[in-house]
Amino acid sequence: MIYSHCFIATFALKINITLSQSVMNTSRFKSLLSGPLSVVVNLLMVFVCFMLCRVLFIAVNSSYYPELTFAHCLEMFRGGLVFDTSAIFYTNILYLVLALFPLHYKEHPIYQTIVKWIFVVSNTLIIWMNLGDTVYFQYSGRRTTASVFSQFANEDNLLSIFGVEMVRHWYLVLIGLLFAYALYKFYRTPRIETRHSLLPYYITYLVALLMCVPIFIFGMRGGIGRDVRPITISNANQYVNRPTETAIVLNTPFSIYRTFGKKPFKVPAYFEDEAIMEAIYSPVHTPADSVAFRNKNVVVLVLESFGKEYIGELNKDLDHGTYKGYTPFLDSLINHSLTFEYSFANGQQSIDGLPSVLSSIPRFIEPFFLTPASLNKLSGIGSELKSKGYHTAFFHGANNGSMGFQAYARAVGYPEYYGREDYNNDADFDGKWAIWDEEFLQFFADKISTFPEPFSVGIFTASSHHPFNIPARYKDVFAEGPLEIHKCVLYSDNALRRFFDTASRQPWFNNTLFVITADHTNQSNHAEYLTDAGRYAVPVIFYTPDGDLQGREQTIAQQIDIMPTVLGYLGCDRPYVAFGNDLLNTPANQRFAVNHNNGIYQYFKGDYMLQFDGDKVIAVYDFKKDRLLKNNLVGTLPQQAQLERELKAIIQQYMERMNGDKLTVEK
Repeated sequence: MIYSHCFIATFALKINITLSQSVMNTSRFKSLLSGPLSVVVNLLMVFVCFMLCRVLFIAVNSSYYPELTFAHCLEMFRGGLVFDTSAIFYTNILYLVLALFPLHYKEHPIYQTIVKWIFVVSNTLIIWMNLGDTVYFQYSGRRTTASVFSQFANEDNLLSIFGVEMVRHWYLVLIGLLFAYALYKFYRTPRIETRHSLLPYYITYLVALLMCVPIFIFGMRGGIGRDVRPITISNANQYVNRPTETAIVLNTPFSIYRTFGKKPFKVPAYFEDEAIMEAIYSPVHTPADSVAFRNKNVVVLVLESFGKEYIGELNKDLDHGTYKGYTPFLDSLINHSLTFEYSFANGQQSIDGLPSVLSSIPRFIEPFFLTPASLNKLSGIGSELKSKGYHTAFFHGANNGSMGFQAYARAVGYPEYYGREDYNNDADFDGKWAIWDEEFLQFFADKISTFPEPFSVGIFTASSHHPFNIPARYKDVFAEGPLEIHKCVLYSDNALRRFFDTASRQPWFNNTLFVITADHTNQSNHAEYLTDAGRYAVPVIFYTPDGDLQGREQTIAQQIDIMPTVLGYLGCDRPYVAFGNDLLNTPANQRFAVNHNNGIYQYFKGDYMLQFDGDKVIAVYDFKKDRLLKNNLVGTLPQQAQLERELKAIIQQYMERMNGDKLTVEK
């Protein structure tokens, strides 16, 4: 009996020891998996944050997407997951290696703390990038790309601008801080016991790392398979109904990563025969032998953010005919000017405006003078008229290097440049961007009155710009409108009135051609101006005090038409390259407009707007009758094939000339 009890006790002890060892082995196994699982959990947190950023983006910018359905949102979110994966994996390559590298010495609290902070800081930054574009999209119309670093390289006021925006959008700042806190608070640090288990440790971590490497590579590329190319910004278009919706699908880190160091201009092979392409479209303008030159002065005024929507005289039918607008002076001037019913910008940013207006170069892919092609030989209104003996100069009330305007102006024939330093009185500085429009336009009028005639000058105004301030003395004069920018437009319109008052008393005034346009559109509160067409609608106005140019034409015009129209009106006799039309000598049915909208080319001609993704036509709208662009006519119009051929010829000519340094005609 005693032996029997001893046997049972011994057997029970062995079972207990065996079970204890099994539990310990299971515990060790879970401990070993703790590292790889913590990586998965931590990355999932970032994915959730990105999706929440996308929800916030839609909520803040809902006016740009009035017809979104839940089903379409799900489709875009599904597409967005592809781009989020790429951005998140690119950002977390270092974290992955540091967390899974098979070396047991890294299982130390100090090392793990360093890894945690690398994860938290790097992912907080990319989340804040996304939140920043929630606001900046309203001014750029797209996700920010790597060109932003060149675009604002010479600005010294960005911190104050960001500070203003952080106050105005305090809720986004709070959300950004909450995201950062969540990454820190819920970060999962592995708890690994490496004693007596070095071999399983190394095997587990080596296998986990080897498994994660291809997953990361496929995620960064955007798919699996040899036929899958790394996804780019343009791939977002497969998930959207409108180009503007690509901003929902994309995320800012991906857009920046994918555009670093990229050559923007790739020549397509639409036409193998150069003669056939040039028969369809050529940007070379050859004047008739019989033209007679007239020595008129030229003054080009590019008004910051003066979208067509703000001009009452150009919107007689808006709000059922009751709309007054915010430009009483410009309205009065338009009645004595030549204007166009359907007039468009060729880009959505200030740095797109100058090449379009002064050199007839539209913005395709990226802002022109942030690309290597900006180093090509260039021509423009200034250089063409300078060769005729004109005195040329350009004015912009910001710092002289701001936005790269000074360098570009010099390159296209404006060697004299007058900016904030030349104005030399910071009492009139707006505190953010530039000298107030009223004072700087007076300086402009006084300065050009000292120039010998004929002269060709340009000016870029600044006050109708974020953060939408006006001088304190006008606070009770120009009332707030439905949008913040409205009071600024009223102020700048009044500054323009004062400029013309001063200029009209000068001896050069009556012998001058004035051209007035905007660099791009800005805030909108009418559905017609929130469409893919409306976001590019800007005025194109030609005014001569002698009444030589007048009328309201029911045709298409664009910024890149300004250079050939000015040179044609003056009777320039030398051939030149300009991608636009001479509006005075091109039949109305041959005029067109073109722009590049979030990876999609838009081509306006006749009654139709065609949207082309570089390979195929994705939409055609009767933009004159269907002002909200609701009825896609793709595949139903006999004109579609010809419109597509014309657009392809424009694109290929553009790309070939950019890459081949063919933006001038050899004299």
